[in-house]
Parts: sequence; structure tokens; C-alpha cells
Amino acid sequence: MPSVELASLIGASLLLISVFSSKFAAKVGIPSLLFFLLTGWLIGEFGGPELRSPEIAKFIGDFALIFILFTGGLDSHWPNIRPVLWQGLCLSTFGVLITMLLLGSFAWFILGSFSTFSLGVHGISLQQGLLLAAIVSSTDAAAVFSVLRSSHIALKGKLQPLLELESSSNDPMAVLLTASLLNYSAGGEAAFLQGGSFLAIQLTIGVGIGYAAGRFMVWLLNRLGLSSAGLYAIASIALVLLTYAVATFTHGNGFLAVYVAGIVAGNRKVIHQQYINAFHDSFAWLMQIIMFLTLGMLSVPYGAELPALASVAVAISLFLMFVARPVSVFVSLCWADIGFKEKLLVSWVGLRGSVPIVLATFPLAAGVNEAGEIFMLVSFIVVMSVLLQGFSLAVFARWLGLAEKR
Repeated sequence: MPSVELASLIGASLLLISVFSSKFAAKVGIPSLLFFLLTGWLIGEFGGPELRSPEIAKFIGDFALIFILFTGGLDSHWPNIRPVLWQGLCLSTFGVLITMLLLGSFAWFILGSFSTFSLGVHGISLQQGLLLAAIVSSTDAAAVFSVLRSSHIALKGKLQPLLELESSSNDPMAVLLTASLLNYSAGGEAAFLQGGSFLAIQLTIGVGIGYAAGRFMVWLLNRLGLSSAGLYAIASIALVLLTYAVATFTHGNGFLAVYVAGIVAGNRKVIHQQYINAFHDSFAWLMQIIMFLTLGMLSVPYGAELPALASVAVAISLFLMFVARPVSVFVSLCWADIGFKEKLLVSWVGLRGSVPIVLATFPLAAGVNEAGEIFMLVSFIVVMSVLLQGFSLAVFARWLGLAEKR
């Protein structure tokens, strides 16, 4: 068992490496999550501890995701959201569903037929293909806007709030679809028939409890009368965890509930509001660092199939970027008064980030067949998305004439 001194040294070193890598990532225009993931992977590969329990990784990922989603909701400003509310909700629901259906079918075709004979990778069923697609179906607001900040540009018109709303609100939909597909794999046809009602119940209860919890959070914090601002931040942590627990125990979606609670609380006056918001921003960063270091250290068997998996991941990533995402955007926004160039940019601003990596631990923890392959494919897809779309985002926005200097 390591001593407190050794644990302190290791913890301090990892956090400082993560902080400095975040500074470097901001300069080169790459989301820092890539460096966090790489740091964890290097630790696991070169003599550091390896995490061999998907259940522990999922627990850490779930815990981190609670506060990442709450902070995303907390930072969503209603005056900015209101003009693009329906467009953003269409992207974060129908857009995610269309992406899943298109990408899942393609992944099933690639991994179910072509790869089995040509690449030596195990084939997967249509259900597993849809599961893979559901996991990577959401975009990452933090990844998108860290790239824009590092490029010193902002997007014109309503694009910025639209992308902020879509990227922040599509994570719960991805979680719901992933959980539904895993529920189906466990229960067979009966679960499939109940899938629609399961999704509706999760959405309804999650939104209802999230709204009530957000109002209760504001009411309670304004009446506690505590002696220190720090105690209010601690109380807010307890209320976020309580929101997640109540929603989950009542068969709602806890992740959706904390996100809605964050929106409600973030758009009302709360005592020590600036301090609480800053605290949750810092806490969400800490959760991201811990989560990605952990997921990087997660030992997933892949062996000699790694090159073949990388080849398949490239094909799936390119299909996601150039077919599934654009089709989902243009179909979801076909009714909206948004120009062709704007839709084209929204199609390209589909960076994958923290949520897909966390969701990839769900099949591992559930013991799904080919879960190791799915985890590796998701990791490759996220890295490819960050590198290709991250580096080209600012250039593409300028080329379309939709960028302006900050």
C-alpha cells in the first residue's frame, strides 16, 4: 500500500501534467481531453498502474459525468438559448437518433461482413453496431469551444448559441439510447417492445425531477444562511448528487435530471452565484482530468487486432464526419430558417469528446460481446474527430465567412 507521501507526489505530478498539457493544448488548438487520455494511456503502458476493472472505470466515469453535465447546464444562459431552442432540441434528439441509425448500419456492414473476411476483426450484430453508434452519437461542447477560443474566433449570428445548446443537450440523449440498447441486449424481444415506453419514462421523469430539483436548489441555497461561501458550494454538490439519485431511483434518467437542474439553477439568482459557478467549473475540470486519466489507464484486451481495429475506426470515423453527421443536421434542420453555409458548418462542428469515452465503459461493465473492440473503436473515433475536425474547424469557419475575431 503506497504511503501518503508517495500518493501525494503521484497525484500532484499527474494533476500538474494535466494542467500544463491543457495550456499547451489551448495554444495548438486541440481539446485538452486528448492529452489527458494520452497521459493515462502512457501511465498504463510504461510501468504505471493499469486499471483492469471496467466496473470501477464506469463508476468513476458516471460520477464525473454527473458534474460535467450539471456544469454544462449551469453555463447555459436562457436569453441566448431561447431564440434557437427548437433548432437545438431537434439536433440533440432527432439528430442524435438519425446519426445512430446511419452510423450503426454502416458499422454493422463494415464489422459484420467486410472486416470479418478482410481485416480479421470479429463481426458484430446490427444491435452492437447501433450500440457503438449510440455511444459516439453526441458532440462535445467543451471540445468545440476550446478550439474556437484557442483560435481567437467566434461564430457569427445564432451559430454560437445553437451549437452550445446542441452540444450541451445531446449527451443525455446519447446516454438514454445507450442504456436502452443495453437494456434490450439483456432482455431480448420483450425489452425491445418496451424500449419506446422506457425512453419516454426516462425522459419525462428526468426532466420533471430536474426542473423541480433546480427550483428547490435555488430556494434552499438562498435560505440556508451559512457562514461561509465554501459551505454553499458543498451544499450544491450534495444537491446535485441528490438530484441524480432521486431521478435514478424513480426510474428517470439521472444525467438528464442534473443537466436540467443546472439550467434551472443557472438562470436564477442564487446567493454567492459567481463563487458557486466558478467552483463547479473547477470541479468539472477536476472530474474530467480524473476521468480521462482513469480511462486511459483502463486495460482493454486488443492484442494483434489493434491495426485492424484502427483501419475500421478510420472508415467509421470518416462515414460519421462526412455522411452521418451532415445528413442528421440537414434533415433535423430542414424546417429551420438557417442558411446552407450555416448548416454546413454545424455539420462539421461535431467533435466527439468525453461522453463517448465514458459510455464506452457501459458495455464493458455489462459484459457485452465484443465490448473490448467497441471500447477501442470509440477511443479511435474520438481521437480522429478531435484531430481532424479540431484542427480544421477554425479554417473551415473562416472559409465559409462565418467566423469573426474575438
